[in-house]
Amino acid sequence: MAKYTTTVSSPKPADEVFDYLSDLRNFAEWDPGVVASEQVTGDGGGSDASFDVTVKSFPSPMTLRYETVEYERPNTVRAVAESDRLVSDDRITVAAHGDSCTVTYDAELRLKGALRFADPFLKLAFNRIGDRAAAGLRTAVDGRPART
Repeated sequence: MAKYTTTVSSPKPADEVFDYLSDLRNFAEWDPGVVASEQVTGDGGGSDASFDVTVKSFPSPMTLRYETVEYERPNTVRAVAESDRLVSDDRITVAAHGDSCTVTYDAELRLKGALRFADPFLKLAFNRIGDRAAAGLRTAVDGRPART
């Protein structure tokens, strides 16, 4: 299993940041590993939302169906995608601090079946992928790394 967590501070209000990040159509704007994201059900973020997210993958892009499994506006959204090869579990938590907020992005990627032998390699690659997504997240929310 590969895991990546980052926390950033944003000068923007928590509800604005949450609404932007919980609408996974915006993934492609801030995560350079995402080629495209299209809403399948719902309208924007919400408990009934699902999205087809196309990610860069070897040897060709792969589309994953992300289902929103937890939605507590304006604090937490969790979306999970499962294919025959992997499970991707992404949680975004937004905490208000007056007129600003902090965002914690927690992503977990688990390989399935015989592919689990590649977990050590996946961890290395996932850290690089996560670092690029974290940089994009900071830019999207006008943020900076948070002090932890």
